[in-house]
Amino acid sequence: MKLNNLAKTIVLGVAVLFATAAFASNKGSLHLTEAVEINGQQLAAGDYSVRWQGSGAAVELSIMQGGKEIAKATAKEIALERAPDTDVAVINHSNGKAAVSELRFAGKKTAFDIGGSDRASMSASSK
Repeated sequence: MKLNNLAKTIVLGVAVLFATAAFASNKGSLHLTEAVEINGQQLAAGDYSVRWQGSGAAVELSIMQGGKEIAKATAKEIALERAPDTDVAVINHSNGKAAVSELRFAGKKTAFDIGGSDRASMSASSK
């Protein structure tokens, strides 16, 4: 009986470990040095966390600050040849507004295209 309970505990622990590792790989940091729009939603300059679900052309991004969801956007996943060293938000200024068009995260070979085509400048995280 004790062996059976031990086996169940080990299996549960391994499942939680894998679930935590999978969740941790789907988040990144975002540091904005200026106010921007993401999917028509205003974000002030500051620090945010980004979580995503899905892959390919329909990735759901959630931009969080202080544990509260501030904005959502749908993005296209882009494979990068190499992972960037810092977190990067590509900012598009072509329409007179600062709008995030792409997000890249340190250590990840995936970027997210939020729909911008003319990338005018970049804002890198200092983290």
